[in-house]
Amino acid sequence: MCGIAGIIKLNGGFTRDRLTSIVTGMTNAISHRGPDDSGIWIDEKASLALGHRRLSIIDVSSHGHQPMVSNSGRYVIAYNGEIYNFKDIKEELDKIERINWRGHSDTEVALEAIEQFGIKGALERFNGMFAFALWDKKEKTLAFARDRVGKKPLYYGFNNGMLWFSSELKSFFSSPLFSGKVNRDSLALYLRYSYVPAPYSIVDGIYKLPQSTYVVIHTPLKFDNKVVPLPYWSAKDIFNKPTDNLDEKESKESLHKILLDSVKIRMRSDVPFGAFLSGGIDSSLVVALMQTQSIKPVKTFSIGFHEDEYNEAVHAKNVAKHLGTDHTELYMTADQARSTIPLLPALYDEPFADSSQIPTHLVSKIAKEHVTVCLSGDGGDESFGGYNRYIWAIKLWHRLGWMPQRSRKLIANTIFSVSPSIWTALFKTTNPILPRSLKFSNSGDKAHKLAEVLSLGGQEEIYRWLVSQFKNPNEIVIGGKEPVTTLNRSSDWPIVNDFSKQMMFLDTVTYLPDDILVKVDRASMGVSLEARCPLLDYRVIAAAATLPMSSKLKNGIGKVILRDILYNYVPRKIIERPKMGFGMPIDSWLRGPLRKWGEELLEIKRLKREGYLEHSTIQRMWNEHQSGARNFQYPLWTVLMFQQWLESNYIKS
Repeated sequence: MCGIAGIIKLNGGFTRDRLTSIVTGMTNAISHRGPDDSGIWIDEKASLALGHRRLSIIDVSSHGHQPMVSNSGRYVIAYNGEIYNFKDIKEELDKIERINWRGHSDTEVALEAIEQFGIKGALERFNGMFAFALWDKKEKTLAFARDRVGKKPLYYGFNNGMLWFSSELKSFFSSPLFSGKVNRDSLALYLRYSYVPAPYSIVDGIYKLPQSTYVVIHTPLKFDNKVVPLPYWSAKDIFNKPTDNLDEKESKESLHKILLDSVKIRMRSDVPFGAFLSGGIDSSLVVALMQTQSIKPVKTFSIGFHEDEYNEAVHAKNVAKHLGTDHTELYMTADQARSTIPLLPALYDEPFADSSQIPTHLVSKIAKEHVTVCLSGDGGDESFGGYNRYIWAIKLWHRLGWMPQRSRKLIANTIFSVSPSIWTALFKTTNPILPRSLKFSNSGDKAHKLAEVLSLGGQEEIYRWLVSQFKNPNEIVIGGKEPVTTLNRSSDWPIVNDFSKQMMFLDTVTYLPDDILVKVDRASMGVSLEARCPLLDYRVIAAAATLPMSSKLKNGIGKVILRDILYNYVPRKIIERPKMGFGMPIDSWLRGPLRKWGEELLEIKRLKREGYLEHSTIQRMWNEHQSGARNFQYPLWTVLMFQQWLESNYIKS
């Protein structure tokens, strides 16, 4: 696992020393991604420099040094990631042509595969997580590529007469030659989703290469160069495939076999490895499959909270005890969370507001004290129906869809006409007049959320409502307007007859790469730890997509088939419980230990001076949250993470 960075100067003119100086600064800014080694490769005539920081995992010798030149001398690569099936590809290459291998790294295999099969042909063979920049000395082209699900990041864009690229935005800001400003349209997207979805970034003119695509850029560069990503794999095509005709037993056996191999190839490492263990279905299954293929106890790591409703550590400990792992846990306090918050802008570069970013970083920090590679259970929810919204969206529509939309909106407007505080007063639990069945805590908050749902026009709108923090971000961001994304461009969607499957697809191509995988990548790489995700093997995703929905969702329970496989290793009684997630008690912390921090960031004069956000709405939400009339923990956390990011001074303008 590594970090890459580089530039090409439009119209040339940079000397070798100048190129080296710029890219050295860029790679030093991401040294956490690769503390073991660094390298720069220069083509002075093309005014091009490739930079690399290395975290040594496979072939820790000097033979794995990058940027790496192919045997023929034609290609030079700066590569970040792991290709888990590189041994199989190496055998295929050896059958075609005898190659004088210099080492045993997957990087060298990737280069020779590109030489033999071309970029697209090689990418179609790779099973792994990666992002790379490839210079073709013969054709004078620079290519970028990213793995199928978007596990590894790659930013690129034109700025001040140069093409810049890197694993993280902080590389760009390391150079005085780069000038960045906030893209207000991207900010509107961020306020809706709590992350900035690809291909956009928070910095104007800088983009994320979408997952499962590559680009080829011809030189010499011109200012009107169009960078058009080309797909080599399509989640849409995978989800469009018909349901397989295997019976339940055959499906389970087939998936079990794929999962075992997916875990096995991710246990290949020349350095110590372990696993994150939350005690949930996905991480427990991954650890169980690791332990059954390991000759010694697998090292496992979990994090807990003193608030019972958020604490999964006790469940993780039970799973670890049953499987016989070497288990380590840490209980997190509000003080630890508060001390971590100032680190988040440097970790994530962009504003990012998945509150589980903090425990993910802390558990990565614990793991790094013992191992260099950690397997995780990410990916199971999207492929196998693990999120509650897959059930809620359908239930909500079944309960409300029969009513004409005009009637629903009329009821909604009536509810909205009464303030949350009045609803709370009417239905408060201490009201002696009301029967117990009509007494609710936070009734004003619940009433207005019901009104929002009543206003929606269909399942698609319900799903978007469920994944949105701010429902009308254009009204909050001054001068911002949401661009179109996959979530509201139905032509990008597969044609399926089950909206639960449609939601799983949408999460796979949006929430998964732009939230979950960003969170895990930055949290782990911030402490120089490599995270591997067996459930994101493209074979697992393909197998899951063709399963009947009853194998994933049944009687209000998700991940049915994964549960059945897990019960081969762990008793049902240890696993069965309501889904908790990996969040934090943000709601109470914002009213308590994090209140002063929040008030300083949301101070009215400050918001006016910065000029990005409409202050009155945010102040109202803050006040209603503090009073307990509403629970705005997630939208407020989204704003606070943007404010904290602004304070990092990445953006000067």
